[in-house]
Amino acid sequence: MAQEYKIKGLSALDLKNGEKREVEVEGIENGKVLLARVGGTTHAMSSNCTHYGAPLKLGVLTPEGRLTCAWHGACFNVGTGDVEDAPALDPLAKFDVYEKSGAVYIKGEEATIKASRRNPNVKCAAQGQEKVVVVGGGSGAMGAVQALREQGFKGDITIISKEPNLPIDRTKLSKALIADKSKVEWRSQDWFDSASIATVSDEVKSVDFKSKSVSIKSGKSYPYTKLILASGGTPKALPLPGFKELSNIFLLRTIPDVQAILGAVGEKKGKNVVIIGSSFIGMEVANALSSNNTVTVVGMEEAPLERVMGSEVGKIFQKLISKNGVKFHMGASVDSAKASNDDQSKVGSVSLKDGTSLPADLVVLGVGVSPATEYLQENGAIQLEKDGSVKTNESFEVEGQSGVYAIGDIATYPYHGPGGNGSLTRIEHWNVAQNAGRSVAASIAKPNVAPKPFIPIFWSAMGSQLRYCGNTPNGWDDVVLQGQPDEAKFAAFYGKGETVVAVASMQMDPVMSQSAELMRRSKMPSLSELRNGKSVLDVGLPSEVKI
Repeated sequence: MAQEYKIKGLSALDLKNGEKREVEVEGIENGKVLLARVGGTTHAMSSNCTHYGAPLKLGVLTPEGRLTCAWHGACFNVGTGDVEDAPALDPLAKFDVYEKSGAVYIKGEEATIKASRRNPNVKCAAQGQEKVVVVGGGSGAMGAVQALREQGFKGDITIISKEPNLPIDRTKLSKALIADKSKVEWRSQDWFDSASIATVSDEVKSVDFKSKSVSIKSGKSYPYTKLILASGGTPKALPLPGFKELSNIFLLRTIPDVQAILGAVGEKKGKNVVIIGSSFIGMEVANALSSNNTVTVVGMEEAPLERVMGSEVGKIFQKLISKNGVKFHMGASVDSAKASNDDQSKVGSVSLKDGTSLPADLVVLGVGVSPATEYLQENGAIQLEKDGSVKTNESFEVEGQSGVYAIGDIATYPYHGPGGNGSLTRIEHWNVAQNAGRSVAASIAKPNVAPKPFIPIFWSAMGSQLRYCGNTPNGWDDVVLQGQPDEAKFAAFYGKGETVVAVASMQMDPVMSQSAELMRRSKMPSLSELRNGKSVLDVGLPSEVKI
């Protein structure tokens, strides 16, 4: 039952509009709430982001009452506590707040204050003729099915995923190599049961768009009225000698992949590990395996992530991970994998085209992913893009297929963020998939609602936490760095002409979150202004959203 609690050290609700303040709650050990004033009203809510627990006092508060976490871009509605943008799934708890007898009080339950969140309202007994089938069990699927229930959809929902687990926080696989499914599954089976969401572990073989049914490997078919294609990506292998024939060469996408990698490393560690690929997955795995192993990264670029981030920023990442003992062979090409002298069935070394031989007890490939659309390749009712992706409109509805949506790694959609101008793009970001799922859920539950725009946000763990927002479908031609890049404390602003199209930062919170909100409003400073020292944190946020 809700009780009255006094706020420590506060005699009046004296916050100014746009101000937020973390306060302590008397009588509750480590009890804290966040106060925020928007439009003349002071709100009290959970003090920490429900994603990974970041203090929301460090976030960005907009005039219309959006509160964005500084770490990974999760966004909440201050008035309701509801989730506005991924990657958070749980909303914030809200509390009555008021002045009384020269003090400030809130009313709430102790357990809810301590939890710093509330459970979403998803309980449902499915009814009616509507049937939503979701192909895939990743971020997009999770965002879609939860949002469907939150927005009042009462029909049947079925998730079909070939992974042997419930939907997981896949980011923890490459960043931390967590192999325990109980630590990465977003929700329990009881949660899905209470929401009347069926989960099927099987592989989709085909879709009959005319009869509206999905067939799986075991032979069963699932009819649908609405279909969400969220099958994610398939890691690329290397078509080079030895890589197909030898064992202890791993891809990384699933929990079994992590289990296999950790099994090869062993408890005693001390292994020679070769990572092929210097993009996000490769760099994260290198960082995660660097303790007590000899790790070498092989990359074709002159600096890690050069194509995405540029050479100057890429070298910052390389320097950071090198401090953990990771070695790099950049500007290098792989020739073959060679067998171990001790066991001819296992890899023993990786040969580069310049003649270098790298000892390898195991190899992890991080050379990109392809859209996982194998089940659509022979389907005459749908035309895949050249890369195997599915073309959609702004609502993520598949071209030529009413009531069929594609989200996440498989979706190519019109991008209207800065510099996008509606350019078709495919973005392999966790937040993008989940936000697209939420958008599709809104289209299904409330058909007349326009798709909600969002700015892509990404994060990575490479010796320090990287934040990134925006996108570069038409490339970038200049970058401005602020901060102290030599200390890996920087903000990098990527420009196409004078327009800032993307921002990356380390140890500069909340620069990324502020930039994302400015992008939504077409209010980012120009590249020249930033080069001359202007700070995005000094730019006010207007209420009007323009993308």
